[in-house]
Amino acid sequence: MPEKIRFGIIGCGLMGREFASAAARWCHLNADIPEPEIIGICDTNPGAKEWFLKHFDSIRYDETDYHELLAKKDIDAVYCAVPHSLHSRFYCDIIRAGKHLLGEKPFGIDQKANAEIMAAIREHPEVVVRCSSEFPYYPACQELIRWIQSGKLGKIIEVRSSFCHSSDMDLNKPINWKRMVEINGEYGCMGDLGIHTEHVPFRMGWIPKNVSATLSKIVKERPDGKGGIAECLTWDNATLSCMVDDKDGGQFPMFLVTKRLAPGATDDWSLEVDGIKASVRFSSKDPNGFWYTDSWEKEQAWCRLGIGYKPMIPTITGSIFEFGFTDAILQMWAAFICEIRQIEIPFGLMRPEETELSHKLQTAALQSYYEKRVVEIK
Repeated sequence: MPEKIRFGIIGCGLMGREFASAAARWCHLNADIPEPEIIGICDTNPGAKEWFLKHFDSIRYDETDYHELLAKKDIDAVYCAVPHSLHSRFYCDIIRAGKHLLGEKPFGIDQKANAEIMAAIREHPEVVVRCSSEFPYYPACQELIRWIQSGKLGKIIEVRSSFCHSSDMDLNKPINWKRMVEINGEYGCMGDLGIHTEHVPFRMGWIPKNVSATLSKIVKERPDGKGGIAECLTWDNATLSCMVDDKDGGQFPMFLVTKRLAPGATDDWSLEVDGIKASVRFSSKDPNGFWYTDSWEKEQAWCRLGIGYKPMIPTITGSIFEFGFTDAILQMWAAFICEIRQIEIPFGLMRPEETELSHKLQTAALQSYYEKRVVEIK
Protein backbone atom coordinates (compact mmCIF):
# COMPACT_ATOMS: atom_id res chain seq x y z
CA MET A 1 0.00 0.00 0.00
CA PRO A 2 1.32 3.51 -0.83
CA GLU A 3 2.09 5.89 2.01
CA LYS A 4 -0.80 8.21 2.84
CA ILE A 5 -0.83 11.73 4.22
CA ARG A 6 -4.06 12.34 6.11
CA PHE A 7 -5.70 15.69 5.38
CA GLY A 8 -8.30 17.91 6.91
CA ILE A 9 -10.08 20.54 4.84
CA ILE A 10 -11.14 23.81 6.47
CA GLY A 11 -13.51 25.65 4.14
CA CYS A 12 -15.58 23.33 1.96
CA GLY A 13 -16.12 25.68 -0.97
CA LEU A 14 -15.03 25.70 -4.61
CA MET A 15 -11.30 25.11 -4.11
CA GLY A 16 -11.85 22.60 -1.32
CA ARG A 17 -13.86 20.51 -3.79
CA GLU A 18 -11.08 20.88 -6.37
CA PHE A 19 -8.54 19.51 -3.88
CA ALA A 20 -10.79 16.61 -2.94
CA SER A 21 -11.33 15.81 -6.62
CA ALA A 22 -7.55 15.85 -7.19
CA ALA A 23 -7.08 13.46 -4.26
CA ALA A 24 -9.65 11.12 -5.80
CA ARG A 25 -7.62 11.14 -9.04
CA TRP A 26 -4.28 10.32 -7.41
CA CYS A 27 -4.02 7.10 -9.42
CA HIS A 28 -3.70 9.38 -12.48
CA LEU A 29 -0.16 10.18 -11.39
CA ASN A 30 2.54 7.88 -12.67
CA ALA A 31 5.00 8.63 -9.88
CA ASP A 32 5.88 7.24 -6.46
CA ILE A 33 4.33 10.00 -4.35
CA PRO A 34 2.44 9.57 -1.05
CA GLU A 35 -1.32 9.79 -1.45
CA PRO A 36 -3.51 12.40 0.27
CA GLU A 37 -6.39 10.91 2.21
CA ILE A 38 -9.19 13.26 3.27
CA ILE A 39 -10.28 12.22 6.74
CA GLY A 40 -11.71 15.47 8.12
CA ILE A 41 -13.76 18.44 6.95
CA CYS A 42 -14.83 21.66 8.64
CA ASP A 43 -17.29 24.34 7.59
CA THR A 44 -19.95 26.35 9.40
CA ASN A 45 -22.35 25.71 6.50
CA PRO A 46 -23.76 22.15 6.61
CA GLY A 47 -24.76 22.39 2.95
CA ALA A 48 -21.16 22.97 1.89
CA LYS A 49 -20.14 19.66 3.46
CA GLU A 50 -22.79 17.49 1.79
CA TRP A 51 -20.78 16.93 -1.40
CA PHE A 52 -17.75 15.72 0.58
CA LEU A 53 -19.77 13.35 2.75
CA LYS A 54 -21.46 11.95 -0.36
CA HIS A 55 -18.25 11.24 -2.27
CA PHE A 56 -15.61 10.41 0.38
CA ASP A 57 -16.18 7.51 2.74
CA SER A 58 -12.70 8.15 4.18
CA ILE A 59 -14.07 11.13 6.18
CA ARG A 60 -13.99 10.43 9.92
CA TYR A 61 -14.48 13.95 11.27
CA ASP A 62 -17.27 16.36 10.32
CA GLU A 63 -16.77 19.57 12.29
CA THR A 64 -18.11 23.12 12.45
CA ASP A 65 -15.35 24.34 14.82
CA TYR A 66 -11.93 24.12 13.19
CA HIS A 67 -10.23 23.74 16.57
CA GLU A 68 -11.93 20.34 16.87
CA LEU A 69 -10.33 19.30 13.58
CA LEU A 70 -6.89 20.55 14.64
CA ALA A 71 -7.14 18.51 17.84
CA LYS A 72 -7.24 15.26 15.85
CA LYS A 73 -3.83 13.64 16.17
CA ASP A 74 -4.28 11.50 13.06
CA ILE A 75 -4.54 14.55 10.77
CA ASP A 76 -1.13 15.29 9.27
CA ALA A 77 -1.90 18.28 7.07
CA VAL A 78 -4.61 20.84 6.33
CA TYR A 79 -5.89 22.66 3.30
CA CYS A 80 -7.45 25.93 4.44
CA ALA A 81 -9.62 28.13 2.20
CA VAL A 82 -11.30 30.87 4.23
CA PRO A 83 -11.83 34.62 3.67
CA HIS A 84 -8.75 36.83 3.98
CA SER A 85 -9.81 38.33 7.31
CA LEU A 86 -9.51 34.86 8.90
CA HIS A 87 -6.11 33.91 7.47
CA SER A 88 -3.94 35.02 10.36
CA ARG A 89 -5.97 33.35 13.09
CA PHE A 90 -6.67 30.12 11.20
CA TYR A 91 -3.21 29.70 9.65
CA CYS A 92 -1.37 30.41 12.90
CA ASP A 93 -3.55 27.93 14.77
CA ILE A 94 -2.97 25.26 12.10
CA ILE A 95 0.80 25.77 12.17
CA ARG A 96 0.97 25.76 15.96
CA ALA A 97 -1.04 22.54 15.97
CA GLY A 98 1.86 20.98 14.06
CA LYS A 99 -0.08 20.42 10.82
CA HIS A 100 1.45 20.99 7.40
CA LEU A 101 -0.51 23.73 5.64
CA LEU A 102 -1.51 24.64 2.13
CA GLY A 103 -3.31 27.96 2.49
CA GLU A 104 -4.98 30.28 0.05
CA LYS A 105 -3.69 33.63 -1.10
CA PRO A 106 -2.87 36.27 0.00
CA PHE A 107 -1.70 34.74 3.32
CA GLY A 108 -3.17 37.46 5.49
CA ILE A 109 -5.56 40.35 4.94
CA ASP A 110 -2.68 42.83 5.24
CA GLN A 111 1.03 43.07 6.02
CA LYS A 112 0.49 42.88 9.79
CA ALA A 113 -1.53 39.67 9.44
CA ASN A 114 1.11 38.19 7.14
CA ALA A 115 3.81 39.03 9.71
CA GLU A 116 1.84 37.11 12.35
CA ILE A 117 1.72 34.05 10.06
CA MET A 118 5.44 34.34 9.34
CA ALA A 119 6.16 34.45 13.08
CA ALA A 120 4.22 31.21 13.61
CA ILE A 121 6.16 29.58 10.76
CA ARG A 122 9.47 30.56 12.33
CA GLU A 123 8.32 29.04 15.62
CA HIS A 124 7.59 25.71 13.87
CA PRO A 125 10.23 25.00 11.23
CA GLU A 126 9.15 21.35 11.15
CA VAL A 127 5.85 22.33 9.52
CA VAL A 128 5.74 22.69 5.70
CA VAL A 129 3.69 25.76 4.75
CA ARG A 130 2.89 26.78 1.18
CA CYS A 131 0.45 29.06 -0.68
CA SER A 132 -1.87 27.79 -3.40
CA SER A 133 -0.87 28.76 -6.96
CA GLU A 134 -1.68 26.31 -9.74
CA PHE A 135 -1.17 28.12 -13.06
CA PRO A 136 2.63 27.67 -13.35
CA TYR A 137 2.07 23.91 -13.58
CA TYR A 138 0.77 24.02 -17.15
CA PRO A 139 3.42 22.16 -19.21
CA ALA A 140 3.77 25.10 -21.62
CA CYS A 141 4.48 27.42 -18.68
CA GLN A 142 6.99 24.92 -17.32
CA GLU A 143 8.75 25.07 -20.70
CA LEU A 144 8.77 28.87 -20.44
CA ILE A 145 10.38 28.58 -17.01
CA ARG A 146 13.04 26.22 -18.37
CA TRP A 147 13.91 28.71 -21.11
CA ILE A 148 14.32 31.49 -18.55
CA GLN A 149 16.47 29.34 -16.27
CA SER A 150 18.65 28.16 -19.14
CA GLY A 151 19.64 31.72 -20.06
CA LYS A 152 18.25 31.39 -23.61
CA LEU A 153 16.58 34.80 -23.34
CA GLY A 154 19.80 36.68 -22.72
CA LYS A 155 19.43 40.12 -21.16
CA ILE A 156 15.84 40.70 -20.01
CA ILE A 157 14.06 43.63 -21.67
CA GLU A 158 10.67 43.50 -19.95
CA VAL A 159 8.30 41.20 -18.02
CA ARG A 160 4.49 41.30 -18.15
CA SER A 161 2.42 39.07 -15.88
CA SER A 162 -1.35 39.28 -15.54
CA PHE A 163 -4.45 37.62 -14.15
CA CYS A 164 -7.75 38.88 -15.49
CA HIS A 165 -11.40 37.88 -15.40
CA SER A 166 -14.69 39.51 -16.26
CA SER A 167 -17.21 38.07 -13.80
CA ASP A 168 -17.75 41.52 -12.29
CA MET A 169 -18.79 42.94 -15.66
CA ASP A 170 -22.29 41.83 -14.65
CA LEU A 171 -23.42 44.88 -12.70
CA ASN A 172 -26.40 42.95 -11.32
CA LYS A 173 -24.13 40.43 -9.64
CA PRO A 174 -24.72 40.68 -5.88
CA ILE A 175 -21.83 41.83 -3.74
CA ASN A 176 -19.76 39.13 -2.02
CA TRP A 177 -16.99 39.19 0.56
CA LYS A 178 -14.28 39.82 -2.03
CA ARG A 179 -15.77 43.29 -2.57
CA MET A 180 -15.83 44.12 1.15
CA VAL A 181 -12.75 45.82 2.62
CA GLU A 182 -13.33 44.44 6.11
CA ILE A 183 -13.18 40.85 4.80
CA ASN A 184 -11.13 41.00 1.58
CA GLY A 185 -8.76 43.73 2.68
CA GLU A 186 -7.71 47.07 1.23
CA TYR A 187 -5.60 45.41 -1.47
CA GLY A 188 -8.79 44.58 -3.38
CA CYS A 189 -8.06 42.68 -6.59
CA MET A 190 -4.33 42.69 -5.79
CA GLY A 191 -4.83 40.60 -2.67
CA ASP A 192 -7.20 38.19 -4.35
CA LEU A 193 -5.29 37.78 -7.63
CA GLY A 194 -1.80 39.21 -7.14
CA ILE A 195 0.04 36.05 -6.10
CA HIS A 196 -1.01 34.49 -9.41
CA THR A 197 1.05 37.15 -11.18
CA GLU A 198 3.99 36.97 -8.76
CA HIS A 199 4.75 33.27 -8.27
CA VAL A 200 6.92 32.73 -11.35
CA PRO A 201 8.60 36.17 -11.37
CA PHE A 202 9.56 35.94 -7.70
CA ARG A 203 10.90 32.40 -8.16
CA MET A 204 12.97 33.58 -11.10
CA GLY A 205 14.59 36.07 -8.73
CA TRP A 206 12.88 39.13 -10.19
CA ILE A 207 12.39 41.13 -7.01
CA PRO A 208 10.69 44.53 -7.41
CA LYS A 209 12.82 47.45 -6.22
CA ASN A 210 9.97 49.95 -6.42
CA VAL A 211 6.41 50.32 -7.64
CA SER A 212 4.17 52.84 -9.30
CA ALA A 213 0.52 51.77 -9.02
CA THR A 214 -2.57 52.57 -11.04
CA LEU A 215 -5.67 51.41 -9.16
CA SER A 216 -9.26 51.64 -10.39
CA LYS A 217 -12.47 51.55 -8.37
CA ILE A 218 -14.97 51.25 -11.22
CA VAL A 219 -18.16 49.67 -9.83
CA LYS A 220 -18.96 51.51 -6.62
CA GLU A 221 -22.16 49.73 -5.61
CA ARG A 222 -23.90 46.42 -6.18
CA PRO A 223 -27.09 44.63 -5.13
CA ASP A 224 -26.72 43.33 -1.59
CA GLY A 225 -28.72 40.16 -2.32
CA LYS A 226 -31.46 41.27 0.06
CA GLY A 227 -33.28 43.76 -2.14
CA GLY A 228 -31.02 46.69 -1.33
CA ILE A 229 -27.77 48.24 -2.54
CA ALA A 230 -24.31 47.83 -0.96
CA GLU A 231 -21.23 49.99 -1.39
CA CYS A 232 -18.20 48.39 -3.09
CA LEU A 233 -15.00 49.64 -1.48
CA THR A 234 -12.32 47.37 -2.96
CA TRP A 235 -10.18 48.00 -6.04
CA ASP A 236 -11.51 46.38 -9.23
CA ASN A 237 -8.38 46.66 -11.41
CA ALA A 238 -4.70 47.28 -10.70
CA THR A 239 -1.55 47.75 -12.77
CA LEU A 240 1.77 47.75 -10.93
CA SER A 241 4.82 49.06 -12.73
CA CYS A 242 8.05 47.92 -11.06
CA MET A 243 11.77 48.06 -11.72
CA VAL A 244 13.88 44.94 -11.19
CA ASP A 245 17.65 44.55 -10.97
CA ASP A 246 19.13 42.23 -13.59
CA LYS A 247 22.21 40.04 -13.19
CA ASP A 248 24.36 42.43 -15.25
CA GLY A 249 23.94 45.44 -12.97
CA GLY A 250 21.15 46.99 -15.02
CA GLN A 251 17.39 47.09 -14.52
CA PHE A 252 14.27 46.14 -16.44
CA PRO A 253 10.58 46.98 -16.01
CA MET A 254 8.06 44.42 -14.77
CA PHE A 255 4.30 44.96 -15.06
CA LEU A 256 1.92 43.03 -12.81
CA VAL A 257 -1.74 43.36 -13.81
CA THR A 258 -4.79 42.12 -11.89
CA LYS A 259 -8.31 42.81 -13.14
CA ARG A 260 -11.80 41.79 -12.12
CA LEU A 261 -13.23 43.93 -14.92
CA ALA A 262 -11.50 42.68 -18.08
CA PRO A 263 -13.99 42.48 -20.96
CA GLY A 264 -13.93 39.08 -22.65
CA ALA A 265 -11.69 37.42 -20.07
CA THR A 266 -12.79 34.40 -18.07
CA ASP A 267 -9.93 33.18 -15.90
CA ASP A 268 -7.00 34.40 -17.98
CA TRP A 269 -3.46 33.99 -16.65
CA SER A 270 -0.54 35.06 -18.80
CA LEU A 271 3.19 35.66 -18.61
CA GLU A 272 5.40 37.23 -21.27
CA VAL A 273 9.14 37.79 -20.97
CA ASP A 274 11.07 39.74 -23.59
CA GLY A 275 14.80 39.17 -23.96
CA ILE A 276 17.57 40.27 -26.29
CA LYS A 277 18.27 36.73 -27.54
CA ALA A 278 14.71 35.36 -27.35
CA SER A 279 11.29 36.12 -25.93
CA VAL A 280 8.69 33.73 -24.52
CA ARG A 281 5.03 33.84 -23.55
CA PHE A 282 2.24 31.65 -22.22
CA SER A 283 -1.46 32.26 -21.72
CA SER A 284 -4.11 30.01 -20.22
CA LYS A 285 -6.28 31.08 -23.18
CA ASP A 286 -3.98 28.87 -25.27
CA PRO A 287 -3.13 26.18 -22.70
CA ASN A 288 -1.27 23.90 -25.09
CA GLY A 289 0.84 26.63 -26.71
CA PHE A 290 4.37 27.67 -25.81
CA TRP A 291 5.29 30.79 -27.77
CA TYR A 292 8.87 31.87 -28.43
CA THR A 293 10.73 34.08 -30.90
CA ASP A 294 13.10 32.88 -33.57
CA SER A 295 15.53 35.42 -35.01
CA TRP A 296 17.11 35.91 -38.43
CA GLU A 297 19.68 38.67 -38.18
CA LYS A 298 17.60 41.84 -37.65
CA GLU A 299 14.16 40.17 -37.78
CA GLN A 300 12.22 38.11 -35.25
CA ALA A 301 9.16 35.90 -35.64
CA TRP A 302 6.85 34.47 -33.00
CA CYS A 303 6.62 30.68 -33.18
CA ARG A 304 4.11 28.41 -31.48
CA LEU A 305 5.02 24.98 -30.18
CA GLY A 306 2.17 22.65 -29.15
CA ILE A 307 3.53 21.17 -25.93
CA GLY A 308 0.90 18.50 -25.33
CA TYR A 309 0.44 16.61 -22.09
CA LYS A 310 3.98 16.69 -20.66
CA PRO A 311 3.56 17.76 -17.03
CA MET A 312 6.27 18.23 -14.42
CA ILE A 313 5.14 15.11 -12.53
CA PRO A 314 4.39 12.21 -14.93
CA THR A 315 0.86 10.91 -15.38
CA ILE A 316 -0.84 8.10 -17.30
CA THR A 317 -2.16 10.53 -19.96
CA GLY A 318 -0.59 10.30 -23.40
CA SER A 319 1.54 13.25 -24.50
CA ILE A 320 -0.65 13.89 -27.58
CA PHE A 321 -3.53 15.12 -25.43
CA GLU A 322 -4.17 18.57 -23.97
CA PHE A 323 -3.71 19.81 -20.42
CA GLY A 324 -6.31 21.74 -18.40
CA PHE A 325 -7.07 23.50 -15.12
CA THR A 326 -7.94 20.36 -13.14
CA ASP A 327 -4.68 18.82 -14.32
CA ALA A 328 -2.80 21.88 -13.01
CA ILE A 329 -4.55 21.49 -9.65
CA LEU A 330 -3.43 17.85 -9.50
CA GLN A 331 0.16 18.83 -10.34
CA MET A 332 0.15 21.55 -7.66
CA TRP A 333 -1.06 19.12 -5.02
CA ALA A 334 1.46 16.50 -6.08
CA ALA A 335 4.16 19.17 -5.78
CA PHE A 336 2.96 20.04 -2.27
CA ILE A 337 3.10 16.37 -1.21
CA CYS A 338 6.61 16.17 -2.65
CA GLU A 339 7.66 19.21 -0.62
CA ILE A 340 6.22 17.67 2.54
CA ARG A 341 8.25 14.50 1.94
CA GLN A 342 11.33 16.37 0.63
CA ILE A 343 11.08 14.76 -2.81
CA GLU A 344 13.02 16.93 -5.24
CA ILE A 345 10.96 18.66 -7.95
CA PRO A 346 11.88 21.28 -10.57
CA PHE A 347 9.34 23.92 -9.46
CA GLY A 348 7.75 24.22 -6.04
CA LEU A 349 4.76 26.05 -4.63
CA MET A 350 4.63 29.68 -3.51
CA ARG A 351 6.72 29.90 -0.35
CA PRO A 352 5.85 31.87 2.79
CA GLU A 353 8.73 34.30 2.27
CA GLU A 354 7.37 35.00 -1.22
CA THR A 355 3.97 35.88 0.26
CA GLU A 356 5.84 38.23 2.60
CA LEU A 357 7.37 39.94 -0.46
CA SER A 358 3.92 40.07 -2.06
CA HIS A 359 2.57 41.97 0.96
CA LYS A 360 5.47 44.40 0.87
CA LEU A 361 4.78 45.06 -2.80
CA GLN A 362 1.02 45.50 -2.41
CA THR A 363 1.37 47.70 0.66
CA ALA A 364 3.80 49.87 -1.31
CA ALA A 365 1.35 49.88 -4.24
CA LEU A 366 -1.37 51.36 -2.03
CA GLN A 367 1.06 54.02 -0.82
CA SER A 368 2.11 54.74 -4.40
CA TYR A 369 -1.48 55.27 -5.49
CA TYR A 370 -2.46 57.51 -2.58
CA GLU A 371 0.72 59.59 -2.67
CA LYS A 372 0.92 59.63 -6.51
CA ARG A 373 4.59 58.68 -6.60
CA VAL A 374 7.01 55.81 -7.07
CA VAL A 375 7.55 53.99 -3.76
CA GLU A 376 10.67 52.02 -2.88
CA ILE A 377 10.11 48.49 -1.60
CA LYS A 378 12.15 47.77 1.50
